[in-house]
Amino acid sequence: MAVQRQTLAFGVFSSHLVLAVAALVVFAVLIRAIYQGLTGPTARLPGTLISRWTDLPVRVRTLLSTRAQYVHSLHEKYGPVIRLGPNDVDVSDVDAAREIHRVRDPFLKSEFYGPGGRIQSMFSTRDPQFHSQRRRLLGPYFSEASLNAFEDKVAGLVQAAVDGILSESKRTGCADILKWWTLMAMDVIADLTFGESFGMVSSGEKTQFAEDVGKLGSILPLRTAFPIIFALGPYLSFIPFFHEIATSRERILKVQQKRVARFMELVEADDSARSKSVFGALVKKSKETDLAPMDLIIEAQSFITAGTDTTAVTLTYLIWAVCQDSKVKQNLLRELTDLPEDFKNNDLKALPYLNNVIDEALRCYGAAPGSLPRVVPPAGASLAEHTIPGGVVVSTQAYSLHRDGNIFETPEKFDPSRWENPSKSMLNASMPFGIGPRGCVGIHLARMELRLATAKFFRAAPNVRISTKEDMSNSDMDPTISFLLMPKGHRCLVEV
Repeated sequence: MAVQRQTLAFGVFSSHLVLAVAALVVFAVLIRAIYQGLTGPTARLPGTLISRWTDLPVRVRTLLSTRAQYVHSLHEKYGPVIRLGPNDVDVSDVDAAREIHRVRDPFLKSEFYGPGGRIQSMFSTRDPQFHSQRRRLLGPYFSEASLNAFEDKVAGLVQAAVDGILSESKRTGCADILKWWTLMAMDVIADLTFGESFGMVSSGEKTQFAEDVGKLGSILPLRTAFPIIFALGPYLSFIPFFHEIATSRERILKVQQKRVARFMELVEADDSARSKSVFGALVKKSKETDLAPMDLIIEAQSFITAGTDTTAVTLTYLIWAVCQDSKVKQNLLRELTDLPEDFKNNDLKALPYLNNVIDEALRCYGAAPGSLPRVVPPAGASLAEHTIPGGVVVSTQAYSLHRDGNIFETPEKFDPSRWENPSKSMLNASMPFGIGPRGCVGIHLARMELRLATAKFFRAAPNVRISTKEDMSNSDMDPTISFLLMPKGHRCLVEV
């Protein structure tokens, strides 16, 4: 009996000891967390209280595709430098942004862009040397001089898209310009890179390949907000969502492999159209550049992704915004009236109001307004009168820089006239294509497409208006932003 009482007493003592140790561990962890939140690398920076310990609120907004708007609201409350998490900062200051993205010794891209590895693209790589080599190789083909030889193809595809919009509107009563500009932009980049379009503008429909590319783009919020879930995707293929993503990846790879193999055969046979394309020139230099077929596949995918939704979305918002303001529309139509029938891109460069409209569309609706995360060098940095320790991830976002009320008067208003005599600070703050050595290599192609499409569309459809059919409303155009901008309704219906 005595033994039983001793055993019971020991058991109670042991239970109390375990609870005490557990409580002590929890207390120690809590104290450590509080201490780190109060003394961590971003502790002295302005921001929400919870951001001292976690970036979960930002991750949730990222998943909801409202991160840019949320971060901008924090800048309006706390100032140009804000803490987003224990190791994350966002800066909305022109001088600081140019310091972060400077040409010499820039801040390196963060892990947001991927872990790196053998197969990288000019866009995704975090290695400055790799990027510099690849940009020197590809950049010349996207210069204004090189693109002049490609202008007729771009103009032809733009005209085909305009014809498609007019035909669809006449046939059904309205047309989805976002769809048509997406078909056009993807055909343009495919033709430029491979010497052969996907034929989507002529068919008026997306191919399975285009649908798959769009599907992969739709998972960007999840990949950005919770990368661990994205990384586990291959092991979660029993879940329909992840199975569909895996299937899309496989189809894209197979299509690109076949396309590249056929393309290389045609280039070797000296097919003129292919040989004069960007990748045709690269294939001919493959012995010098050590580019493998998989390198072409990865770069092609990168170009198609970067060159499609960006141009299509900005062009869609441009037309929508112009249609909201009769004065803007009248001014634009008046200027376009004097163009010759066979106008060229150079003719459009000389039209001040057209280019003001484009610049304002890029300010308000640039297709990549989200965060560009970089890593502060080990020595740290002084940005906007704040000291940021080395290793901290610091981001800039065009969304906030383009809405700085100290630089742009009434920043929420679509007002092309603001670009008639822009201040130096306006020009410095405008960065719809990024800045520095990692800025968009396709800037001249994008501007060519925007000029040609805007001019051809409004000359062909001067009476265009936003449709209310199929319950289309301005709420369909509310912006959702993961990395790229996209209308909430994924459409913009017009009547011509």
